[in-house]
Amino acid sequence: MKNSDTKKAQAQKLEDLHWECRHWKSVFYFMADEITFIDHLLNSYVFEPNTLDLFERLQDYMRRLKKVKSKKLKVVQKIVSHENHLGGLLECDDATFDLDFFRKHASLKAEVVDCTGDFQNLKAEIFNYASAILKKRKPKGQ
Repeated sequence: MKNSDTKKAQAQKLEDLHWECRHWKSVFYFMADEITFIDHLLNSYVFEPNTLDLFERLQDYMRRLKKVKSKKLKVVQKIVSHENHLGGLLECDDATFDLDFFRKHASLKAEVVDCTGDFQNLKAEIFNYASAILKKRKPKGQ
């Protein structure tokens, strides 16, 4: 009876880890859309041209956005690999659950948090800067 309960608990833990991997991938898919929007924003001509250090600031944001994209790709690749390994464990009835796998999951989780946090900080910085220097367009008729 105790062995059966242990297997059920382990299977539930693996299901939880699998759900977490799917959630991470969902977050990164949404992040990809946000990156595309920000990239278009930075490459558009909606900023006041006489803003001090505009070109340098935009170049810095584009460089940092490129770095975030690269980091995101690496983390997503790790998630996919991790999820594939997890899928193998879910299919195997007598899989041995070693502590190393759970450590890798925790390490991957830390990378996900780090990557998404870096992006959120960059996004906030860009939006704060952009909101202050966007061209102010007069409505037609004025």
